[in-house]
Amino acid sequence: MKERYSLGSKLLTAIFAIICLVWVLPVLAVLVNSFKTNAAVNQNAFALPNAETFTGIANYVKGMTFGNYPFWKSVGYSLFITLASTALILLCTSMAAWYISRVADLVTKIVYYLCVFSMVVPFQMVMFTLTATANNLKLNTPWSIPIVYLGFGAGLAVFMFTGFVRSIPLEIEEAAAIDGSGPIRTFFWVVLPMLKPTMVSVGVLEIMWVWNDYLLPYLVLDPTKYKTIPIHIQYLKGSYGSVDLGTTMALIMLSIVPVVIFYLTCQKHIIKGVAAGAVKG
Repeated sequence: MKERYSLGSKLLTAIFAIICLVWVLPVLAVLVNSFKTNAAVNQNAFALPNAETFTGIANYVKGMTFGNYPFWKSVGYSLFITLASTALILLCTSMAAWYISRVADLVTKIVYYLCVFSMVVPFQMVMFTLTATANNLKLNTPWSIPIVYLGFGAGLAVFMFTGFVRSIPLEIEEAAAIDGSGPIRTFFWVVLPMLKPTMVSVGVLEIMWVWNDYLLPYLVLDPTKYKTIPIHIQYLKGSYGSVDLGTTMALIMLSIVPVVIFYLTCQKHIIKGVAAGAVKG
């Protein structure tokens, strides 16, 4: 029995190792090609760079200085939109989830199921209507687009926060109320600290989504004025629409590295937060 279990473990380890390799291979291909000339990438994207095709950091320098729109400006817009959207989602959805969990009436049930339903609605179904609405409400700037992200990110966040809040004993909040705490103080001083596992998990997922998102900023923002990193990479073209693939790969790596580092730093909290948010009260 023990030998059979050991054999099964080794087999699963081998299968998951192959799956991990398949997932990592595209990232490695992007990394390798970011140090190759454009011609070498076009000829054989999977070949390693040699003395003739190796460019060093030239592709990275060219990508950051290409055109009249500074790359670091795009980094600033992406960073602001990502942090502002994530902070807004975490604050608003955690408060909404707490209210939904503690005020169990018909209205809160409808709101909860609408949030859950929004998780299965494809973005393509609403993107044209959304663009017109964002323009009419003046939400087409980096300073206001976090409100749009709040609408799309609320579904998953409310679902996870609600599941976790239902697992918190109500007696803790009742004790705070006896001590004279009002609803706002109870939430920020009692409930919010206990939401940390789910808060970190939701934050990681939202940051990865917003940072890498291309379609929503492209549809809502004016690309001549505001470019996030994915939009900046899309406009990395030369004359007659030619694209320098080596430079493009270099900028893709620059956009991948921050979110990968962030994910690896916070990965230990993700499973814990997802499991906590899946608890049913």
